[in-house]
Amino acid sequence: MKKVVITGGSGLLGSAVITEFLEHEYEVVNADLKHPKEALCRTVITDLTNLGEVYGVLAGADAVVHLAAIPVAYSHPNEVTFQNNVMSTYNILEAAGNLGIKKAVISSSESSYGICFSRQNLGPQYVPIDEEHPQLPEESYGLSKIVNEETAHMIHRRTGMQVVSFRLGNVISPEMYQNFPGFIHDPEQRIPILWSYIDTRDAATAYRLAVETDGLGSVALNIGADETSMDIESKQLMEKCFPDVKDFRKELSGFEPLLNNEKAKKLLNWKPTHKWRDYVNL
Repeated sequence: MKKVVITGGSGLLGSAVITEFLEHEYEVVNADLKHPKEALCRTVITDLTNLGEVYGVLAGADAVVHLAAIPVAYSHPNEVTFQNNVMSTYNILEAAGNLGIKKAVISSSESSYGICFSRQNLGPQYVPIDEEHPQLPEESYGLSKIVNEETAHMIHRRTGMQVVSFRLGNVISPEMYQNFPGFIHDPEQRIPILWSYIDTRDAATAYRLAVETDGLGSVALNIGADETSMDIESKQLMEKCFPDVKDFRKELSGFEPLLNNEKAKKLLNWKPTHKWRDYVNL
């Protein structure tokens, strides 16, 4: 049985990721500052900004999945968000690489493209946004994600450890579908995330596949659903909210996502299966 340590397993995405690995017969340890509402596996209370504690919790693991972070911009002073997110990720990758762990998956964000928390109303340069799109954040949360991706490349160069960085869309747990009727016809509410979303269960499958797939090196992948979170067609959304964007890399004929997930689907042999329309009465 392979052992995986999941950091931040007590958070929004944690229970789905822990469940996914347990259902595929992994030994799972949750490393977090707090216990989850429901104990699915052993939790080890760990301060990930302390390198010694990180070595302790990772000892004997075959893989690490790093979910833990301050999850948004401006919830803390900028330097607190930056220091927490950068140092915890550095410590995870530093310890894992030195312990001989072969696989790591870390959580980056669509926020790294800079549109999400922009105060200058930054728009996309083209859509759908793929992994080559410039990353132009104005705040320390998006910046921390870029630094973490660079840390992943550095550790991979030094140790050969495979590190996959997931640029996650807006994470939606099943109970959050009840909120969808309040915004599916109001584009303004979700402009900064380009109306993206990803179901926690689909994200969880991607995390497992990133651990089980070989030969990925260090790579960043967009993780989002196969559709937007809106009941308005994607072309209309763009015309209304980003009329200046003329560079369409793909023909938009329906509700296609504007966060391109093709690379993840191809490299991981992954397909998101949960669609909001299956859970929302239109």
